[in-house]
Amino acid sequence: MSLDLSHLDVLLVEPSPTQQRIIRELVAAAGLLRVREAASMSEALAQMREKAPDVVISALYLPDADGTDLVRAMRDTPALQSVAFVLVSSETRPHALDPVRQSGVCGILPKPFSGPQLQRVLLATLDYLGDSAANDDDAEYDAMRVLLVDDSANARRFMRRVLESVGFVDIVEAEDGRDAVDLLERTLFDLVVTDYNMPEMDGRALVEYVRQQSWQASVPILMVTSESDMGRLAAVEQAGVSGICDKPFEPAMLRSLLKGALQQRAA
Repeated sequence: MSLDLSHLDVLLVEPSPTQQRIIRELVAAAGLLRVREAASMSEALAQMREKAPDVVISALYLPDADGTDLVRAMRDTPALQSVAFVLVSSETRPHALDPVRQSGVCGILPKPFSGPQLQRVLLATLDYLGDSAANDDDAEYDAMRVLLVDDSANARRFMRRVLESVGFVDIVEAEDGRDAVDLLERTLFDLVVTDYNMPEMDGRALVEYVRQQSWQASVPILMVTSESDMGRLAAVEQAGVSGICDKPFEPAMLRSLLKGALQQRAA
């Protein structure tokens, strides 16, 4: 698939000169031509204050912080909240990656990464930035009301932008399952998008409540989660979730899950 990336301003945050060179060559081959470099979080933030990039591609471990600290600092800065963030890391442990997943990232690339892996993440990034071609089916979504449930404000902000990129306009937010239940009792929704791990009432309990007790028992429910425990995910499927999507939350995957969930409801 051909992607027009030449107009994007990219900030590459990587302390290793060797890794900088390797990643720069790979992204240049993919069409990213405007690439700046920083070797630390402090240097990256200083450059972003002078000129906000479109995309930040960052290593997880930096000399003065880590990638999670960097993306959180960006999400806490109004001028940088909408900058796309891509993590590049050889880390595979869930406890090391979950915090950055929860902070709102367009993709996580392994180190080293392949051309197809980079293409997939760049497509998700263009969708997030609103630079991809509109989907022919998007028009139907602007009349739908969505309930977005996540205890992380940063994750909700990221997921809201992805939902808006697909075509949704009417999006109501809830901070956890309990808050969502209160909203479901008094407001009609066409779709629920929820996290799994939340305080008070988690995603599984929310799905069980909707399917067994709510007057909106047939509403499609999509779960967006970094949960990797297959037993827990199987329990969520048994509870009646319409689809499960990994974090990072990709517009292409969302469109596919939405089609399936809405077709099931219409059947």
